[in-house]
Amino acid sequence: MTSSFDPALAVAAQEMMGQLVAWRRDLHRHPELAFQEHRTAGLVAGSLAQLGLEVQTGVGQTGVVGILEGARPGPTVLLRFDMDALPINEETGLTYKSEVAGKMHACGHDAHTAIGLGVATLLASRQDDLPGRVKFMFQPAEEIAGGARAMIADGVLETPVPDAAFGLHVWSMTAVGQAVVKGGPLWASADKFDVEITGRGAHGALPHQGVDAIVVAAHAITQLQTVVSRSIDPLEPAVLSIGEISGGSAFNVIAERVMFSGTLRTFDQAVRELIIQRMHKVFGGVCAAFGASYALDISFHAPPLVNDPDAAEHVRRIAAEILGADAVADGPMLTVAEDMAEILNRVPGCFFVLGAMPDRNGLPAEPHHSPRFEIDEQVMPLGVAILAGVAEEYLRRRRW
Repeated sequence: MTSSFDPALAVAAQEMMGQLVAWRRDLHRHPELAFQEHRTAGLVAGSLAQLGLEVQTGVGQTGVVGILEGARPGPTVLLRFDMDALPINEETGLTYKSEVAGKMHACGHDAHTAIGLGVATLLASRQDDLPGRVKFMFQPAEEIAGGARAMIADGVLETPVPDAAFGLHVWSMTAVGQAVVKGGPLWASADKFDVEITGRGAHGALPHQGVDAIVVAAHAITQLQTVVSRSIDPLEPAVLSIGEISGGSAFNVIAERVMFSGTLRTFDQAVRELIIQRMHKVFGGVCAAFGASYALDISFHAPPLVNDPDAAEHVRRIAAEILGADAVADGPMLTVAEDMAEILNRVPGCFFVLGAMPDRNGLPAEPHHSPRFEIDEQVMPLGVAILAGVAEEYLRRRRW
């Protein structure tokens, strides 16, 4: 199917560059953590109200919903933008760096929010010729994978029910002007696991009188590395990583308890379940060998993010109109997670990646969640144009 994308959208998006930068830098100076996005939500709600949208606040605690009604009946498109920051001390040295100690927009959500306001501004200016409606979902708490579920529980997918859903993520490791648009699985599920190994404390000089939880944990962690490499089909992506460990109280005491935590990432539920089964086998076997015990708690954060193939093709056509066909790639999958997956589990749609690599005078780009993370702000009008075009063309065609 050919695209009927209106080039005027891209021109108008570029013309609002100054406003996009102002929004983004204001948000960057004032980062707020998950479910604490009160100032951000106020800025968003006020801006949407000025555009004449119907605005709902407090959705999923600190989420904002704006509804733009077109001039005639039609379907409903949901556009989602996350708003939260991270508990990181910023080290960029930017003139607009975070003014809040220990908090930083280190993943681009400030740009996502600015892009969302830009799309709302652009589509509101074309409201008289727009069929259907656009539901703008400004979401809290993506970084802890709780915001999407909270907004769903508060009815974001009801009255009106969206027919399609779209979102994006700027990406500092991909060049500006490049996009990744992929049908099917794109990003992985995410689980957090917490393990407690319990042995028996003793004097460090008399280890035979105790059960050393540190030694047991060391063996268990080593054996965990074989779960993916020896139990999972090599063609099935999976990651099992340990990120935290603590135990012991003194240099001359055999530790009675060790706690450690990590993350599990998969693209398939059967693979996820098999890995969890193997984890129990490893902990049970190692602890039995040493006379220790274990407790394993797994908290589910986000399902795999799976794009509807037809929706992905729709986004690909619009992105190609703006960036050029050669600039739109299909993949690869990444083992990071994103709770936009909760929306796409319920509504057909597409989440895509837009390059935002900054020019750092020959230095390599900083990855997401780095204290030196930064983006090239030229990505923002591109994101505005693509999402505005994706929404508008879907509403006009009433199909992909």
